Amino acid sequence: MHAVAILALDGVLPFELSLPGQVFGTTGRLTGRPHYEVRICAPADTVATSPEHGGFRLHAPYGLEAVAEADTVIVPGHSGFLDPVPHAVREALVTAAGRGARLASVCVGAFTLAATGLLDGHRATTHWQHADELARRHPRIEVDGTVLFVDHGHLATSAGIAAGLDLCLHLVRRDLGADVAAATARRVVMPLQRDGGQAQFIEHPAPGADGTALQPTLDWMERNLHRPLTLADIARHAAMSIRSLNRHFRAQTGTTPLQWLLRARLHRAQQLLETTGLAIDQVADRAGFGTPATLRHHFHRLTGTTPQAYRAAFTPSAGTRGRSASADIAL
Repeated sequence: MHAVAILALDGVLPFELSLPGQVFGTTGRLTGRPHYEVRICAPADTVATSPEHGGFRLHAPYGLEAVAEADTVIVPGHSGFLDPVPHAVREALVTAAGRGARLASVCVGAFTLAATGLLDGHRATTHWQHADELARRHPRIEVDGTVLFVDHGHLATSAGIAAGLDLCLHLVRRDLGADVAAATARRVVMPLQRDGGQAQFIEHPAPGADGTALQPTLDWMERNLHRPLTLADIARHAAMSIRSLNRHFRAQTGTTPLQWLLRARLHRAQQLLETTGLAIDQVADRAGFGTPATLRHHFHRLTGTTPQAYRAAFTPSAGTRGRSASADIAL
C-alpha cells in the first residue's frame, strides 16, 4: 500500500493538514479497497494548529521516521513558515527524497520544502502573496506565482490552500488513472481541473504612482480608459515628448505607458465583470478594449482565465444584484 506522510509542524494550517487525507482516503471508498495509507507525522507527540484559524492541539500518531519511510510526503503550510526549519525535519525530508519518495507542498509549505535545497534548479509555486519572498530567499528556485501547481514527478508544489486539492487530485490521477481521479473529484465536489491559474486571484490594485509628477496624467488616463489612447495622446497630455514620457513612466511607475494602460483597463474590466450585468461586448467597450475578442485575448493572457469564467467565479449571487441566472449563462 502507498504510504502518504502528512507533515504536521507546530502552527500547521488545519485545512491543509486534512485535505490530502480527504482526497486520498476517498479513493478507497470509491474503488472498494484502500490504495493509500495516510499518516499524520510530527516532530513531537502533539502539535498545535495555527491559532488564527481556531487553534487546537492534536495527537500525531507518527514521528519523523514515518516521513523518511513514506512513498509520498505532503508538506502543508504552517504559521511559522518564515522561521528556520528544524534540522530533524530537513533531514527527514532529504532522506525521503533520497529513497525515491515523492515530495509535495501545499501553499507556503513550499518554504519548508525549499529549505532542504531539493527545489533548487526547479520551477516551483506557492501562494501568490508570498511568491516574491520565496524567490528572494531561494534565488536558485524558479518561482512561478501564477500557476495552481507544478509537478516534476518526484517534486511538486501547489499554490494557496484550495490549490492543494487540485494537486492531490492530480497525484491521484497519476497513480490510479483519470476515472478514479474524476470520481474522487465528484465526491469532494471539485472540478478535476480548474480553468486558469492563480493569476486570476491575485489582487491587482488600480495602477497608480501617488506623489509623482505623472499623477495628473495617470488620473486623466483612468478617466479616459474607454478612449483609444495612443502614446502621442498621453505624451501630449503630459507635455512631454514620447521619448521623455517613456523614460519618466519607467522611472516613476516601473512600466511603460501602454503596459500601465493595459493593466488599468484589465482592472476596469474586472470591476465591471464583478459588479455589473453588462454583456461582454459592453465590458470590452467601457474598459477600452474595443472588441470582445481583444478583451478575451488580453484577459486570458494576464489572468489565465476568460472574462466569463472570471465573472462566474467572482460575481456575488444573482439575488444580490437582481440579475437572473439565465443572464449569467447567456454571457
